[in-house]
Amino acid sequence: MTRSFKHYARLALRTGAAPVALGAALIATPGFAQETPAAAADAAGRPEEIIVTGSLFRRAIDTETASPVTMLTTDTLAKAGVTDVSQAVRSIAADGAGSIASTRSSFSGGASTVSLRNVGAGATLTLIDGLRSVGFPMNDDGHISFVDLNSVPFSAVQEIQVLKDGASSLYGADAIGGVVNIILKKRFTGVAGQLEGGATTRGDGQSYRANLTVGFGDYESQGWNLYVNGEYQLTGRVSNHDVGFPYNTADISSIGGLDRNSADDTLSTATPDAKVRRVNQINLNDPFNGSGLVAPSPTGTYTTLTNLANCSYGTFTVAGAAGGTGCKHNITDEYGQIVPKQERYSVTAHLAARLSDTIEAHLVGSYSRSVGDYINNPTNIAQVQPYRGPTTDSSQQIALPVYVCAAGVNCVTAADRRLNPNNPYAAAYANDPANGAARIYYLFGDIQARTRNVNEVYRANAGLEGSFGEDWNWKADIVAAKDVLNNTNYGTLDIAGLRQVINTGAYNFVNPSLNTQAVRDIVAPVYTSRNWTSMVSFDASLAKSLMELPGGPLQVAVGGQVRREVQHSPGMNPDLTKFATTAGAFGKHTVSAGFFEVSAPVLPTLELTGSGRYDNYSEGFSAFSPKVGATFKPIRQVMLRGTWSRGFRAPSFAERDPTSGFSGSFTVPLPEAYIAAHGGPNAAYVTASRSARGGFSGNPDLKPEKSRSFTVGTVISPTRDFDLTVDYYNIKKTDVIVMAPRIGEAFNNYYTGQALPPNYVLLAVGEPDPLFPNALPRATLIASPFGNSASEISTGIDFSAAARIGIADGIKLNSTVNGTYVLEYSTTTAEGIVQKFEGTKGPSALSAGAGTPKWRANWQNSLQIHNLTLSTTTYFVGRIKNVAADSGSTDLSCAHNLYGTGDKFCYIGKFIYTDLNASFKVNDQYTFYINVGNFTNEKAPIAAGGSNFIATWHLPGVVGRTFRVGAKFGF
Repeated sequence: MTRSFKHYARLALRTGAAPVALGAALIATPGFAQETPAAAADAAGRPEEIIVTGSLFRRAIDTETASPVTMLTTDTLAKAGVTDVSQAVRSIAADGAGSIASTRSSFSGGASTVSLRNVGAGATLTLIDGLRSVGFPMNDDGHISFVDLNSVPFSAVQEIQVLKDGASSLYGADAIGGVVNIILKKRFTGVAGQLEGGATTRGDGQSYRANLTVGFGDYESQGWNLYVNGEYQLTGRVSNHDVGFPYNTADISSIGGLDRNSADDTLSTATPDAKVRRVNQINLNDPFNGSGLVAPSPTGTYTTLTNLANCSYGTFTVAGAAGGTGCKHNITDEYGQIVPKQERYSVTAHLAARLSDTIEAHLVGSYSRSVGDYINNPTNIAQVQPYRGPTTDSSQQIALPVYVCAAGVNCVTAADRRLNPNNPYAAAYANDPANGAARIYYLFGDIQARTRNVNEVYRANAGLEGSFGEDWNWKADIVAAKDVLNNTNYGTLDIAGLRQVINTGAYNFVNPSLNTQAVRDIVAPVYTSRNWTSMVSFDASLAKSLMELPGGPLQVAVGGQVRREVQHSPGMNPDLTKFATTAGAFGKHTVSAGFFEVSAPVLPTLELTGSGRYDNYSEGFSAFSPKVGATFKPIRQVMLRGTWSRGFRAPSFAERDPTSGFSGSFTVPLPEAYIAAHGGPNAAYVTASRSARGGFSGNPDLKPEKSRSFTVGTVISPTRDFDLTVDYYNIKKTDVIVMAPRIGEAFNNYYTGQALPPNYVLLAVGEPDPLFPNALPRATLIASPFGNSASEISTGIDFSAAARIGIADGIKLNSTVNGTYVLEYSTTTAEGIVQKFEGTKGPSALSAGAGTPKWRANWQNSLQIHNLTLSTTTYFVGRIKNVAADSGSTDLSCAHNLYGTGDKFCYIGKFIYTDLNASFKVNDQYTFYINVGNFTNEKAPIAAGGSNFIATWHLPGVVGRTFRVGAKFGF
């Protein structure tokens, strides 16, 4: 008998999987291959009724509704070789720009989430059993809040439903692009488990996985069921060196690209072998020149402190008065990491109990621990001062003094002074220490730069649901969750410690291998920052059938929610004592909401739905989000559907909290008068003035982002064994929250003598131009708040098709294809400038600038031959143009290729790869399987620049072919 997504939904929802609604109405479409059947019926022959995810109502299992949903069952995910929730959700074609991969160690701290329809991770809502969960303690890009998908144990998941439509009308904030609803197993009896191991063909990237579920109690006969699930996963590292060319170097000149590995031909490039050049020292007590200063230019040739005979990769020589000989390096190959070491384990317990004939209860508790261990490139001695820190704390231009002493202060006159052993000019300038300092270029190669993120999530959910009277159905849940993130940092420079070891001569720059651990701990002490978020939420709903209409019962439902959310994230540098990001956030609020839903099947062929929700935030803002939908089925084989809705995204705590903030670099256009006042466009001071920093600070006056969405589509089922869906979506966001929307205006106003925009503050200016001391000094840092200024449009087409073919008795083939084509993804700035991103590397400022491919698709074929199942899953990502409208020019021609080579390397090619999976069911107790990832070993297309690939879309093509073998058992 063939079976569809409805069969799996029925199994899920029989066991109480139905949560509070996603939207006015939905239709589930298969995420990979699935099987499909006739509707179930009760003993009287009536279609079985369930509560479908996305609605508060019970409805017949075989009815279809208006919003597109992709359903991912554990069976189809297993056939695709998927091993975690993040991989499952991020594999869907609708995941777009702003998606976050756990390979990153930056703002998002190794967490992972999805960005549906390109509207961003902050505008995609993640639920567990239809209920909100706690957000990750660190914000992506310093301000975007999201739920970490890695915190959900995959082996406890029954299915994942992805609503690709606005759903603020029932769920409130953040459901602009859609909703990911992770449904856990509801009941289990017996023992089941899995053991798995694997690696790449090179032998690295080892992976191990094990899970065990034990359940007791027959719910039907005993009225209760309890199961406990445990899961463990370990993934080994994959380095750039291991995967080789072209992903291990910035020099791709051998294939027609540029040689951007300056570490093997440019003396001013910092490497683990220190180089110095003589310079004047402005303050003999402070080796830091500060970002506000234009330090005297170094003179003479470069001197490499390392014995050149000890250069591990050879030497290079630059001729001329500013030349010298240095040690060759390829930092990406020596230190780069593509996949970090990751370890996860979790425990989940679920109790279900029948309290009476009409009341059921459930209690769920879970704990998960995810550890990401990231190795980074060695830390550069040249650093910008922390945001809001004094400009004197900038180590961008460090001068090693002529004299050092035990106190590290006033060494020129100290009784125990000695010539600095790290300064080759010290002896010659013993009597002129101000002119004999050594400007140093150095990476701390002897101090491993590493981040270890430990994320622990505690979650508990208790709920009741039941019925009373004539068709009254009710449900109530309380959820409490806390996410604690401990970031342990290795190799992060301590500002005071760096000053100390330079002025005392304690650190050996000549031969760093001789440094003691005690000295290294002064320079870069290991420290841990603790960040956490918490949430407590109470949800309740009540539904009732009021009367019969020609197409079925008129149903009305109402509900409410109260939740308390808190974030305490001091970040990695709360005291401004380290050269580390200052991004963090503090805040708390209470959200109260009421919502309703109406379903009116006015004709047997026409159903109208409507819903709405009002949210009130304790910060003082509120929002009402309506939604309407309709389905029209003129004949059994064809259904037309559509929805219209409004939604919103509430500002994150990082965006509203004035104490939060971090900085970024800007290229500043300078007025002609300022340029002339400092000697012309090529003057050193003018060149320095073009680079400045803007600080991004929380703004308590922010408004929520607003959205308008609509979808129209069709579902065509000419036979019971074939389905085709096509949906057009159109999302417009207004009052989009952006970082420093008027930063360019602020710098221009400073240079032209005008007042800065409101809430923009000049924090730092440079020292006067030594050649024109009376001219206006350059601005080096302006604090700027987040603001509501832009609008966005995201449009596209989603499609899916599924075929179920019975070949012979015991032999069948299932085939499913899903795809998304992006028609438009653009931003209109406050100045009216339209930035178009579809099919390009933009937006460059969003989540590592992975870009917006126009095409994404996957195709799964599963052939079952009695107890043997063979599956292939093919993934496709379209080509991406290496331009970005938010990176200097809205002209998207190859003249603005981000790599700077015009037509050459202007396009990042399409990427297609296939995973194979084979499983053999020995008997009802044992199944063995093998998975070959990227079995043809397809290579990732070259994205010239950096490590020459885009991890978000092309990682399997960099890691290469993988093998995993495993066994499942059940009793």
